[in-house]
Amino acid sequence: MTQPLPVKARLALYLDLIRWNRPQGWLLLLWPTLAALWLAARGFPGWHLLAVFALGTVLMRSAGCTVNDVADRDFDKHVKRTAQRPITSGRISVKEALMVGLVLTMVSFALVLTTNVPTIAWSFGALGVTVLYPFTKRFFAMPQAVLGVAFSFGIPMAYTATRGHVPAEAWWLVVGNLGWVLAYDTEYAMVDRDDDLRLGMRTSAITLGRFDVIGVALFYGTCIACWAQVGRLAGLGPVYWVAMAVAAGQAGWHVWMIRTRQRDDCFAAFRMNHWLGFTVFAGVLGNEVLGRVLGRLGG
Repeated sequence: MTQPLPVKARLALYLDLIRWNRPQGWLLLLWPTLAALWLAARGFPGWHLLAVFALGTVLMRSAGCTVNDVADRDFDKHVKRTAQRPITSGRISVKEALMVGLVLTMVSFALVLTTNVPTIAWSFGALGVTVLYPFTKRFFAMPQAVLGVAFSFGIPMAYTATRGHVPAEAWWLVVGNLGWVLAYDTEYAMVDRDDDLRLGMRTSAITLGRFDVIGVALFYGTCIACWAQVGRLAGLGPVYWVAMAVAAGQAGWHVWMIRTRQRDDCFAAFRMNHWLGFTVFAGVLGNEVLGRVLGRLGG
């Protein structure tokens, strides 16, 4: 009879399941959500909403990892990079993983319940797309687009939590975020292209074929253009535009990195993307801080 694992060892498996030691995933979600929160509130949104959206982002990304690993468990065992994931290796059962995901989702939903009705309503859509995404890799040519939708729900939710509605600037932020997700997750898909082809999975890297690098460049161009439109609609100042120039430079560097389609370079470009997201958020935050300083000097 197999002896149950000590609590510390079991907790370590749960942390591995939710990718706790790989924070790039939740940082990719966090920066655009915080940018939306600051833009929606026209400044600091308050500690309550900051806690709700920061913790909710981490919790829902973690829950999404459990759903993804359950859905992909039969595929992951054939890929060296994923073969030792807790579910695939048999160290955590499917039922146990789903329970972890359910607990994380319920805690996240409890946080959303402290906001308002429109935000709560949006959270159901976010949950539905999060659950759907892993399965689209079986039949949809661009599952990264579905991931982009899932990763963008925090933006309209930030606006409804602060303003009660979703204005035009929020939708430009959403489209820009969708382009960004398509860019960096295509880079990620380029790493596993050979394995995905062998297993019959669908990804944007496979769909784009020899136009993958051009596609990534166009996706980055879309996100930068849309975020520039956000700055125009929100009336943001020079700090934001400097940040956008830096973000555009980062995007260009990533395209240069993946031009030869080397797996290590594509993976490195993917892992660096959270800095691009941070740059845009820093531009939004810096714009607000500069406005406060100038306001005090002028007053």
